[in-house]
Amino acid sequence: MVIGTPHVSHSWISTSSKVSSGPSGVQTTNFVHHEPTEHPTVDCIMVKMAQILAPSTRWQISIPKNSSVAGPMATKMYSSLLWKQNKKGAAKSTAKFKVFAVKSENGTINRLENLLNLDITPYTDKIIAEYIWIGGTGIDVRSKSRTISKPVEHPSELPKWNYDGSSTGQAPGEDSEVILYPQTIFKDPFRGGDNILVICDSYTPAGEPIPTNKRHRAAEVFGNPKVAAEVPWFGIEQEYTLLQTNVKWPLGWPVGGYPGPQGPYYCAAGADKSFGRDISDAHYKACLYAGINISGTNGEVMPGQWEYQVGPSVGIEAGDHIWCSRYILERITEQVGVVLTLDPKPIEGDWNGAGCHTNYSTKTMREDGGYEAIKKAILNLSLRHKDHISAYGEGNERRLTGKHETASINTFSWGVANRGCSIRVGRETEKQGKGYLEDRRPASNMDPYVVTSLLAETTILWEPTLEAEALAAQKVALKV
Repeated sequence: MVIGTPHVSHSWISTSSKVSSGPSGVQTTNFVHHEPTEHPTVDCIMVKMAQILAPSTRWQISIPKNSSVAGPMATKMYSSLLWKQNKKGAAKSTAKFKVFAVKSENGTINRLENLLNLDITPYTDKIIAEYIWIGGTGIDVRSKSRTISKPVEHPSELPKWNYDGSSTGQAPGEDSEVILYPQTIFKDPFRGGDNILVICDSYTPAGEPIPTNKRHRAAEVFGNPKVAAEVPWFGIEQEYTLLQTNVKWPLGWPVGGYPGPQGPYYCAAGADKSFGRDISDAHYKACLYAGINISGTNGEVMPGQWEYQVGPSVGIEAGDHIWCSRYILERITEQVGVVLTLDPKPIEGDWNGAGCHTNYSTKTMREDGGYEAIKKAILNLSLRHKDHISAYGEGNERRLTGKHETASINTFSWGVANRGCSIRVGRETEKQGKGYLEDRRPASNMDPYVVTSLLAETTILWEPTLEAEALAAQKVALKV
């Protein structure tokens, strides 16, 4: 890459240099600041540019041993060098810069990626396990890495671990140790090889689940013989919004402004309609690699908003897969410098919110005559509407307004093919007399352990009184 020389009459860097040995035997050259010369040439680089590239007047660049250091710096030495300066005035030493790679004519200096992509399998049997858990807010994912002596196939082969709960809002400082129990293993798409991601839940040293451990309660529900016999299936539609860093404004939106009204963005293609497709695609492939049961993805109604679907998943597996998929998405957006938000209404006004619609069925619902079981489930859900709403995500009242394909948070409703209802039943389900229902109430930031176990509990384990059942059937126009 040719480095230009803006017209500024200031100090110059001469071609003189000093060679010294750097790390790993790589020779380095220190280009030293000299006073202005009477006749600077195009082979010289101004000190102002050096100040842009590095805060000090000494700039160290690694070069191969057989390169000449007596002559001017050849422009071909550099293959990738990005620098920025204030275009409104003279270059300033405080300008930001990034050096992505430095390449010589005879060789390439290793970049950080070379180490990140190292294949360690020929040299050790050890693997890296990334222990993942849910933090104190109930929606933040935390993780830390641990070396394991050999590849593992089941979480029971992994040791328990601990973390500082006082730093995650999950324990007091005077008794801060929280214990991680490995529960589910996924392949690690970031490190590759036999390395793994480990979904954990959290306990006190005495073995009691901490309050934010919602997985423990969900496992109890799905472990109930009556629930297990119904083989509950879940298909979860996770919506999310991508934000620009610093300004926290949706990706693709003009900063401080708005794009055109909703309409052309849903499932769209084009630079003026689709923002963040590479992130969505990278996440899609990473989830497939990891072993997550991701079944699809699409651009959503609000520009900068996306959705992916996970399922069908059975029982507790649904929550494990959603949490791991969220962790992977957080890591991908971290790498590209974009902010991920699961806020159910990230932008107020005439814009769709973000939900986590949960499709649900039992063995009885999927069999012939299952439509009657679906209607009975809807009746039970209507009677426990407030219980579900209180557990379906923070800030959901900003999303469930009765507009933008939502039902009112205060009123339970159901309908066939109606996306403005609390519960939607598909046309095909009605036609075949069996299938599934879609609970459209959960917010994008809901805890999948809570939502899935509550659906199973309400529709399989919970029985209303006959009086309540009769009143509810009349209220929601169900004949059960």
